[in-house]
Amino acid sequence: MTDKIILASSNAGKVREINKLLSDHGIEVVPQTEYGVSDAIEDGLSFVENAIKKARHAAKHTGLPAIADDSGIEVDALNHAPGIYSARYSGEGDEKNNEKMLKELEGIETGKRNARYQCVMVFMRDAEDPTPVIAQGTFEGRILTEPKGDGGFGYDPLFWLEDKQCSAAELSLEEKNKISHRAIALNSLVEKLKQSGIIH
Repeated sequence: MTDKIILASSNAGKVREINKLLSDHGIEVVPQTEYGVSDAIEDGLSFVENAIKKARHAAKHTGLPAIADDSGIEVDALNHAPGIYSARYSGEGDEKNNEKMLKELEGIETGKRNARYQCVMVFMRDAEDPTPVIAQGTFEGRILTEPKGDGGFGYDPLFWLEDKQCSAAELSLEEKNKISHRAIALNSLVEKLKQSGIIH
């Protein structure tokens, strides 16, 4: 097993988070940008499809094993939207995405504003790997009627955590990294990689 894995992302926060978990296993996670790899086209119809596309793209262009994730938020009252389109919901970035979500949920009572962040994480040994290792994480909450907190990113200011009595944007990064959908998916992926002997 190689001691280097490509992360199909240029997000510095993700690279840090994943490196923290895998460094104990003697593995270094490197963003695809270090190899000049562009982003894959995300035209899959599910988080799983998009994550596999990203991992395959990174592995193909670097010849190294790759990890990719695809994540988003689904809101029950919006028929699970925005889902895989979370990042490009409004087409104009985080703030406009949040404004659009609040507008779509206008008049919907608190008890019907349940939502969850989903994350699917995939590991591929190479671009032709027929059995990618797939892990998933879910982070339950509900959508507020106005933003709270200025941490995090995406829909975090609207995402209320009942058990913490705060929004995801009010969590410390350390706390968020323990309980978020990405943390759950990543921990699950590490366990699966250990079980299959890919890492020790």
